[in-house]
Amino acid sequence: MNKVMLLYPPGKLLQRSEDRAQCNLDDAATGAVHACNDLGYCAAVLLQKGYEVFLRDYQTEKASFEEVEHDVRAFRPDMIALSTTNTSVIDDLAFLDRISGFHKCVNVVKGAVFYDLEPELLDQLHLENADCLIGCEMEFVIGVLADFYLRSEGSLSGVNGIFYRDGESFIKNQFVCGLNDLDDLPFPARGLMKNELYVRPDTGEPMATIQTGLGCPSSCIYCLTPIISGKNVRKRDVESIYKELEECYYTFGIRNFFFKADTFTIDAFYAGAVCDRIINSPLHGKIEFTVNSRAKPLEPWLLKKLREAGCFTIAVGFESGSDETLRRIKKGTTVEDNLRAAKMIHDAGIPLFGFFMIGFPWETEEMIADTERLIRRTAPDFIELHVAMPYYGTGLYEECRSLGVLSGGGFGHDYYSPNTTGTVELSNAGILRLKKKILLRFYLRPSYIAKKMLGAAKSSVVRKNYVKYGFRLLAKNLPGGRRRNG
Repeated sequence: MNKVMLLYPPGKLLQRSEDRAQCNLDDAATGAVHACNDLGYCAAVLLQKGYEVFLRDYQTEKASFEEVEHDVRAFRPDMIALSTTNTSVIDDLAFLDRISGFHKCVNVVKGAVFYDLEPELLDQLHLENADCLIGCEMEFVIGVLADFYLRSEGSLSGVNGIFYRDGESFIKNQFVCGLNDLDDLPFPARGLMKNELYVRPDTGEPMATIQTGLGCPSSCIYCLTPIISGKNVRKRDVESIYKELEECYYTFGIRNFFFKADTFTIDAFYAGAVCDRIINSPLHGKIEFTVNSRAKPLEPWLLKKLREAGCFTIAVGFESGSDETLRRIKKGTTVEDNLRAAKMIHDAGIPLFGFFMIGFPWETEEMIADTERLIRRTAPDFIELHVAMPYYGTGLYEECRSLGVLSGGGFGHDYYSPNTTGTVELSNAGILRLKKKILLRFYLRPSYIAKKMLGAAKSSVVRKNYVKYGFRLLAKNLPGGRRRNG
């Protein structure tokens, strides 16, 4: 009773490690899947406790269910733990049902979709073969769950952020976010992860995820972060981050990194300290990394330090070109703040990835046109354009409900197929058509294509990857291309 199988099920390519967004990469214009750090952390915790662990990311490997069945029959786990998303939870529970048809064990399912969920929503799900649902940070409770279920040690009554089966029903424990100290965790068990699956989009080289912090003090009404991670920013010790970088570089040969935080630059002095540790180390000039940011706070001195330390791109959630929308979503920024941030990033010489969002329930076509104008004015190197998705528990969910634009059930939706009818003025199909037009008008500009090809002149690999992403964009957004919900 000491074998635990950790997995991402086969199916759509989803950002399962990103609880706050759970991005559907199959339908995205750009983007690359991040490493399965949630499973990696759980594996490291379980290994410390003496459990035998099997870890596999079937979705990113594009593996079949037959491969899952082979592995389950060979490993014969006592517990299976998988990571789910709002998009995939119905399919993932059906996946567990299929496994339970030939192998009985304890089944644990983790996902932000379960965070403090109301009973009437939980009742919509088929949970016959699930024993425990984790809605908080999986890596901090997996050891307790394994000890309880597999070694009959301890109790589940005080475990934060879970539902656990009691006969035919589930008991809901307290859900309190932001309790855990990230420095209490061992490094993810990268020896069990297929690190070559997770690559930097332009060069195709392996890229590891380094968790630097959790939590965000902002109040954006569409974001799950303050709900599931808390408003208090929990930051890892800088030396611990550096030691993990060393392990990745020297043990696993990884030189590209995603510094994962809800907002890496929210504390400029902390972000600067991470950069200083790299700059003053033997790894300086040998590694590169990408980070995310808000438009405010952001200062030129930090951007300069980021570039010196090896930052190869910075992703900023600009969201909207409408000041009214920015105010209503409680972004804490204005259009002018967005323009200022973009100029600072360009001046620092760091490539800019802009995230934008349309389809908030009050938006008009003119507001969406304002966002397209902002895209042009901020001049990002790459963009992703999402349709506003009202996740349960967010202020946007309540806003959509009050305006009568919620549609369908609470599960099976994402930024590319939201659970709304559209806005008060635009249909969901109309918003998706506008989204495709904006993406194509941005990426198909001759000047843009020429600039990217010129910038990749010295690397055939980068040119090849740019072309690959270009064809992917066309396939998903040209008339007659792959469509989803209109």
